[in-house]
Amino acid sequence: MTQTSTTVPQKRSAEDLTSTAMEQQQVAKQPALANGEANGHANGASALPGLDASKLIITRADPTARAVPDEATACSGTETICTDHMITATWKASSGWSAPELKPYGPLTLMPTASVLHYATECFEGLKAYRGHDGRLRLFRPDRNAERMLMSTLRISLPGFDPRELEKLIVALMAVDGPKWLPRSRPGSFLYLRPAIIGTHPQLGVQAPREALLFITASFMPRMDSPPGGMRLHTNPEDMIRAWVGGFGYAKVGANYGPSLLATNEARERGFGQILWLYGPEGYCTEAGASNFFIVWRTREGALQLVTAPLDDKLILDGVTRRSVVELARERLKDELEVVERKYTIDEVLEADREGRLIEAFTAGTAFFICPVSQIRHRDYDIHIPMVKGESGQYTAKIKGWMSDIMYGKEEHPWGVVVQEEQ
Repeated sequence: MTQTSTTVPQKRSAEDLTSTAMEQQQVAKQPALANGEANGHANGASALPGLDASKLIITRADPTARAVPDEATACSGTETICTDHMITATWKASSGWSAPELKPYGPLTLMPTASVLHYATECFEGLKAYRGHDGRLRLFRPDRNAERMLMSTLRISLPGFDPRELEKLIVALMAVDGPKWLPRSRPGSFLYLRPAIIGTHPQLGVQAPREALLFITASFMPRMDSPPGGMRLHTNPEDMIRAWVGGFGYAKVGANYGPSLLATNEARERGFGQILWLYGPEGYCTEAGASNFFIVWRTREGALQLVTAPLDDKLILDGVTRRSVVELARERLKDELEVVERKYTIDEVLEADREGRLIEAFTAGTAFFICPVSQIRHRDYDIHIPMVKGESGQYTAKIKGWMSDIMYGKEEHPWGVVVQEEQ
């Protein structure tokens, strides 16, 4: 008797259960994605309906019901102000993905026993829509966010989908809400987009959810990239870390953030903006708050380097802004400095500071964009980082300027995806 089956090549030991399981899921859904469809669930390919943006059902809100506040007013209250509409789509293991809906923004309904409320089956993304100085509306590399969100869903056993369909839904929301909430009269402004998937299966028990909800909202967000005097960082206390090798620090799941708030709040009470998260007895520098961290220094041999933590151990998030900084710097600063992705310790930073080799530092992420760092407090030692260009280092300013030009249309670039707005 001949039996055929699809197997995943054994790339690691059988004890690496999480990595092996994610590889199997990725391989299993490839035929469906090749046909423009998505698997019904993270446990393998399915004939059930995948997420399909072409089936979008549109129910419009009353355009006169809500006025658009100015940016300062919208960001000054205690509630996030969202646009007129949101997108939702439900998933069930028995029936696959429903037709997505674009409908008026409003509350979600969950049972008290929903999986997300008890077992942290939740992931999300963050990206921005930008009103360009040329009048056009753009998204910045939304394909990278959609692909990362698929990875995050698979990590916590939520349903898979074709990331191209998620990207289309993000574009659809901005095509409808962009003209009103990011009017052409406000060039240089942005909205924050938050796609999320949560497990809604209303049954207690540690298990993969059999029901889920995708939703996408657009909202105002404060500008956080230029704190007076630069960002001040405090290293984490010795009894607390943000993420660990073998964990889920590389996935954008809510469980990465809640446990970090205790240390973050303590740092802010001491006058610091974020935590510089160190890892292991070596004190490897990883992330700054919820952002990736970069430092510019000279080696003892005199070479100028832009250094950031690596992705190979899956300890940190593969940030879209981080990726873009690395790629732009390698392309446009190749004659000035070397871009290095490697493990490095806080002791190396302290040493560079003492020897006068520390040039500048910055954080990189969607919320904080490119934010210059002016100080790091590690235990009882203060590292004061130069900011030779007013409120920034010179390379920080260059990279920030290049990326801003792409986002706001001063430079035509494939990363700036133009949204065809509905009028």
